[in-house]
Amino acid sequence: MSSVADELKRAPLFSDLSGRQLRKLTANCRERTMEAGTSLVQEGAMSGVGFFVVVEGEAVVSVGGREVMTLVPGDHFGELAAISERERAATVTARTRLRCLEIPLWDFREFVKANGDFAWKLLQHVVDVLQPAVSG
Repeated sequence: MSSVADELKRAPLFSDLSGRQLRKLTANCRERTMEAGTSLVQEGAMSGVGFFVVVEGEAVVSVGGREVMTLVPGDHFGELAAISERERAATVTARTRLRCLEIPLWDFREFVKANGDFAWKLLQHVVDVLQPAVSG
């Protein structure tokens, strides 16, 4: 397994994937490093074409200018835009120097469609993300 696959497997969403699934998913994955203060995606924009997994550093997620959460290694973002094919729901800004793995949205979608167990796990995650918005 490549080091990219090892890093991806550390993220809980991807922890159950087989070596073959990881190789497929990481085939077009690229590493991105951003300095503190850099915004990776912008709320309300069709910015970026990727699903991201944080490998090192921290990022801040903001909605309507209000910080709603901090992302740390193992966390990911971009799944809502990948599924909805709509503009980004939040702004994500590097709090520290940030290293991420980026999976192009079209590759991510293809992988989800071809891997039912992973699709179910992703669906459960999306429900967890959206549940506070529905409850609150």
